[in-house]
Amino acid sequence: MNDKELLPWLEKMLTGDEAAFRVVYQATHTDVHRTIAFLVYNKQDIEDIVNETYIRMWRSFHTYDQSRPFRFWLHGITVRQVQDWKRKAWRRIRLFERNRLMHDEQFDWADSTVIKSETQLELLGMVRTLSYKLRLVVILRYFHDYALDEIAELLQIPLGTVKSRHHLALKALRKHCELSGGDSYVHRQTTTR
Repeated sequence: MNDKELLPWLEKMLTGDEAAFRVVYQATHTDVHRTIAFLVYNKQDIEDIVNETYIRMWRSFHTYDQSRPFRFWLHGITVRQVQDWKRKAWRRIRLFERNRLMHDEQFDWADSTVIKSETQLELLGMVRTLSYKLRLVVILRYFHDYALDEIAELLQIPLGTVKSRHHLALKALRKHCELSGGDSYVHRQTTTR
């Protein structure tokens, strides 16, 4: 269901209609879950962040500007929830020295609903090696097809920072491809919208 098809349901959500919320949830859940799964590896944390994202969406829906794309607004909430989770996780790690426990249960990248081919699996394995900030720009740019200026707006950072992270991410991915002896999947994907 695209944003235009969601519009009547979004209008009903403004009145507090829980049935409309369920429709919006069903229409967007897979996309939100995948985005979070690309950024966070622990399965339990993924589910917690998805739940927090929809709670935040419900509570802040009155701030949604209907002249803007709904999914863009929802992706903004999703990214902020992941960032909040990362801050909280870092505090827990420092306080309780749980670093080893945070990485025990890794996300299964071979899940057929997330990855459909071995090439995509290999590319996502490479993306997974990037730092969070670089990985976030790559996911938003190539998974959600946002332009660099849209990513800057979504992350609330300068466009130059997004361009720098994008450049560094592609450079790291190219280097990884060269070191692994494979074809360079990344060098031609640098055009911006």
